[in-house]
Order: sequence, then C-alpha cells, then structure tokens
Amino acid sequence: MDNSGNTLIGLIAGTAIGVALGVLFAPDKGEVTRKKLADEAAAAQANLSETAADLKERVRDTLNSDPSALENGIEGLISNASFKAEDIISALEKKLKELKVKNSKLKKSAK
Repeated sequence: MDNSGNTLIGLIAGTAIGVALGVLFAPDKGEVTRKKLADEAAAAQANLSETAADLKERVRDTLNSDPSALENGIEGLISNASFKAEDIISALEKKLKELKVKNSKLKKSAK
C-alpha cells in the first residue's frame, strides 16, 4: 500500500511538471495551449482515478484476506497515541513544576 501511495505522489508530481514545462515551451497560441492543458488535465485525472481505484481494491483485498490487519493497525495506532499522550503529560507536569518554582521565587523577591 505504501508503494501505491508513492506511485500516486509520483504521478501527481510528474503531471504537474509536465504541464508546467508544456506551458513554458508552448509555441502555440494561448487558445491551443489551454486546450492542450485541459486535455492533459483530463488524462491525468483519469489516470489518478484509476490509480485510486486500484489502491482501494488492494486495501479491500488485504482486509478481506487478513481482517486482523486493520485491527492490529488500529491497536498499534492507539498504543502509539497513548505513549505520546503520556510523554506530553509528563512534559507539561515538568513545566508546571518549573513555573511553580519561578512563581515562588518571584513572590519571595516581591516581599
């Protein structure tokens, strides 16, 4: 699935580069160039749609052949989020402790 995502990104980037180069080096009139761009955009859209449909089918096939893959992926995601939340809470508690110490020092110096 990761390879399909990279393919999709490559396809989009290649299309954008091709269109930009086509516009830069177009010897035709603006009307003809716009027609060519519209045709290229339609072709890119069709190709993108086909790639997305293929990716969707691969995901569906993977889930049908191994339903636990989705569940394991979700559990891993939740676990990672839980660890990150604990790290954030620890960092916030540490910062709060530091602020309390600074506040205490400010109160003493103000007296």
